[in-house]
Amino acid sequence: MELPPSTDGSPDNSPTLTMGMTQAGAILGTAAYMSPEQAKGKMADRRADIWSFGIVLYELLAGKKLFSGESVVEVLGGVLNKEPDLSAAPARVHKLLRWCLEKDRKLRLQSIGDARRLLTEAPDAVTAAVTPVVTTTTAKLPWAIAAAALLGVAALAFWPKPAPPERPLIRLDVDLGADVSLPAPSPGTGSVAISPDGTRLAYVSGTPARLFTRRLDQAKATELPGTQGAVKPVFWPDGQWIAFQIGSKLNRISIEGGAVVPLGDLTNSAGLSWGDDGSILASEAFTKGLIRIPAAGGQSNAVLPLATGELAFGNPQILPGGKTVLFSAMTGRVEATAIQVLTLADGKRKNVGQGISARFIPASEGATLGHLIYLSRSTLFAVPFDLDKLETRGTAVPVLDDVAIFPTSGSGQFDVSRTGTFVYRRASGGAGGITTPQWVDPGGRKESAGPKSGAYANAPSVSPDGKRVALVLAEGGNQDIWVYDIQRDSMTRLTFGGPNNYPVWSPDGAYVVYWTLGSGIFRVRADGAGQPQALLASAALQLPRSISQDGKHLAYFEVSGSPQLWTMPLEDQGGQLKGGKPEQFLKSNFIDTEPQFSPDGRWLAYQSTESGGTEVYVRAFPPPSSGQGGKWQISNTGGIVPRWSRSGHELVYQSGDQLLIASYTVQGDTFTAGKPRVWIQSIGSTLWDLAPDGKRVIALEAAEATQGPQQDHEVVMLLNFFDELRRKAPLGK
Repeated sequence: MELPPSTDGSPDNSPTLTMGMTQAGAILGTAAYMSPEQAKGKMADRRADIWSFGIVLYELLAGKKLFSGESVVEVLGGVLNKEPDLSAAPARVHKLLRWCLEKDRKLRLQSIGDARRLLTEAPDAVTAAVTPVVTTTTAKLPWAIAAAALLGVAALAFWPKPAPPERPLIRLDVDLGADVSLPAPSPGTGSVAISPDGTRLAYVSGTPARLFTRRLDQAKATELPGTQGAVKPVFWPDGQWIAFQIGSKLNRISIEGGAVVPLGDLTNSAGLSWGDDGSILASEAFTKGLIRIPAAGGQSNAVLPLATGELAFGNPQILPGGKTVLFSAMTGRVEATAIQVLTLADGKRKNVGQGISARFIPASEGATLGHLIYLSRSTLFAVPFDLDKLETRGTAVPVLDDVAIFPTSGSGQFDVSRTGTFVYRRASGGAGGITTPQWVDPGGRKESAGPKSGAYANAPSVSPDGKRVALVLAEGGNQDIWVYDIQRDSMTRLTFGGPNNYPVWSPDGAYVVYWTLGSGIFRVRADGAGQPQALLASAALQLPRSISQDGKHLAYFEVSGSPQLWTMPLEDQGGQLKGGKPEQFLKSNFIDTEPQFSPDGRWLAYQSTESGGTEVYVRAFPPPSSGQGGKWQISNTGGIVPRWSRSGHELVYQSGDQLLIASYTVQGDTFTAGKPRVWIQSIGSTLWDLAPDGKRVIALEAAEATQGPQQDHEVVMLLNFFDELRRKAPLGK
């Protein structure tokens, strides 16, 4: 993606750069005559013509270039960063040239009709004193030409300009490099972002993920230091900073690298947006609703809490003018998510559509008419939108049909620049959540676990006897629990409709316990007989993770503020599993998740951000009556997804792309863990479960990992995307 060279290698003959080139965010104009805003890829107006007139006038009078260099890059660097030296031009025109060549277009000459007044004013005394005398002989012809040029440009300024021609949509399938490994789609925002001026990408890659940035005119990306564990990159409006999360911390870093600047706490993030004052509007999707974080970071303030019956807010966007906010409100199934506008002054809300990942794109800078784009499943729709009336016009039309989404929340994996470049990940392959269940042993050998590839929305769960696997399959906007019988090679569906997730087996293999969005924790017979029954009715996010070996306790974590660990007693009443009163297992200010009962039921393993990173810990169960009892840290270089071996005194967990195993001993009330050692060198997934015999794991891997070349290092770029919107969904008047 390099700029094409000029025909003779000289920037004086540099080609006119247009959006039709194979470069996102390319710019319109010839380098030496380009205004600073054009060089930055921003939208141009008549003030760009005034800048170009100043350049032409100077060159006619001085007989040489104002901005020159050995390459187009050097020329553009001068346009952006160098103050023009006007000493070779007559003093009489210095004031006019300075007004025409003001880099800030707000301070530039606003109308070419004012040029005559600037020419009739006396030159500045200081400027006249240092300006070389230009003889009449050498100045007459250029000045005459310049006067004619001035009259011509002045005439053009009042002549009606034709509408710019619409440019064709250009699609580029971009391979970021074989060394890039984009993560699976996550809630809220995507793993790839494009800068507002369309000249730079930011993305996370690798295991553990790190943040990279790459200029589109350069062949290689640059890793930003200190970003290990980063997710969800988002450019700041000025394009000079990138915001991202590590754990529950929101941070920012310069596009050139440097120190990571913490901004505040942010859990369950589902999107960010910046206001004119630099403050950040964020969505605490399942807890606090919409919040505002100060520009310098610090304590957040509530903007809009979740109402009764609302489960999540996502993808907020502060609309032009800063008075309203566009966001999505989920009340049940993903496809029923409402697109709403919040008026900040009075807190009023208005429904404007139905979909996910909505964005408003103005027709031009400062325009109040534009397009509302949003996703329904993997299809991107567009509809004209009136910002003054906060309403759509006409009928929405499909624009794309292969945008990757996160199955649980439906968050779209796309971004768009202000210059009209749209970047996204395809719904096919790993970016769309298509995975294949694989058995993986300590030697790294992999074999099919039986079920076909599909959009599995969470980790598989192996039955206590190892003969069945519970899976969450996303289809048609729903997520349902299925059981795969390994011996019979058959699938049995347990739930029908609605987001259902986090399956856990009862110790006898008779039941599967799971969570239903907006309804609570349920249990259903594993053979598919009978109807699901509620164990814990609640609209909160209470996610089951483990049942004790004696079947008497369920461990789950509740996502409310900072996620916390809970347990609930279970009873078998006449063959029916019933839930008792929940009890909070651990109270902390950290993110505590993934509770797992040990085989003997005496210990609870979990992951926590207590140390700043995420590590695996063990505590006694039940906790002592006084205090929270002893705590043992198992991992020391990062650890997630703890799983107990049922065949021996070992605890398995994930660190990076490796699975580590730690032996342990118990003496009375003391738990002693040995030094962790690498068990599986590369797991290739964070969605896995340990087999009952402790000899292998079942993992969900991107379908391409087992079917040929991977696509997790590819993105799609659409150039002239705004023109495509106008063609497919005309704005009218």
